[in-house]
Amino acid sequence: MLVISIIALVSSLVLTGIFLPWMIIFMRSHHEGQEIRDEGPKWHEKKSGTPTMGGVVFVLSTVISTVWVACWQNQLNKLIWILLISLLGYGIIGFLDDGIKLFYKRNLGLKAWQKFALQILIAVIIIGIAATDHFSFGLYIPFIGTVTSVVLFTIFEIFWLVGFSNAVNLSDGLDGLATGLSIIAYATYAYLALKQENFAVLIFCMSVIGGLISFFIFNHKPAKIFMGDAGSLALGGGLAAVSLFLNRPWSLLLIGIVFVCETASVILQVISYQTTGKRIFKMTPIHHHFEMLGYSEWKVDIIFWIVGLIGSILYLIIWG
Repeated sequence: MLVISIIALVSSLVLTGIFLPWMIIFMRSHHEGQEIRDEGPKWHEKKSGTPTMGGVVFVLSTVISTVWVACWQNQLNKLIWILLISLLGYGIIGFLDDGIKLFYKRNLGLKAWQKFALQILIAVIIIGIAATDHFSFGLYIPFIGTVTSVVLFTIFEIFWLVGFSNAVNLSDGLDGLATGLSIIAYATYAYLALKQENFAVLIFCMSVIGGLISFFIFNHKPAKIFMGDAGSLALGGGLAAVSLFLNRPWSLLLIGIVFVCETASVILQVISYQTTGKRIFKMTPIHHHFEMLGYSEWKVDIIFWIVGLIGSILYLIIWG
């Protein structure tokens, strides 16, 4: 099983490595690049015009590699399709968001309510497909026990899928940051899937990792291309789905601790400013706070990757 999953990783890595340079050339030749938001750090303005939507390549590479390897092993089952829908579905939302930004040459794409509605729709589709088989399960709540309420668990699943798709999206603000964090998180889940002998989750995670390793070559500072919402929303949705279908949803709070902190920083900043008129952080998401303190992008990246790695290691030591 491990050897087969490595083949999926290599397949995705090669496909991304082949097609990503073509996309960079195409985007540059058509002068299609990222519009940097006005309220962001001023030194990020030099990144304006950098090709974006690179996530399209590694998402499609993941889908292709997962499908052909699963077909080869006669294991193209419903769980694999659900995982691919979680990745591709949120990726399509991101693609629409990125597309609007590029077409209208602005840093705002879909309206917030439009994006939120589409994210809920994808979550409902995933839950609906899973409910037709044996994938539904109770939700364990610490200090309370397992809750088997269908309504409660459905609400939780929607919250988890939508929440983490946005959490990874918020973390995609520095060159290579979200890419490195996602490699660490997916690698951790690949290990857990191998231990649980869950072939579907294993080849899916390994395919994602392969695509991200290849993408990182072009995405580390100074980035030649950004993943865009097409990549970050897809990665977050995929992680949430993996945690759910390994029956380890709470694991994402530790394995994805940086994503959680990035989201929490934004929420706390908004609450503080609206209630007291004061800001807790110099700028959010929190990676910008560290930049404002004088940390270089590479230093923030490395610190955050280490925190993500420590979170994953701690989870594996305690609950792995």
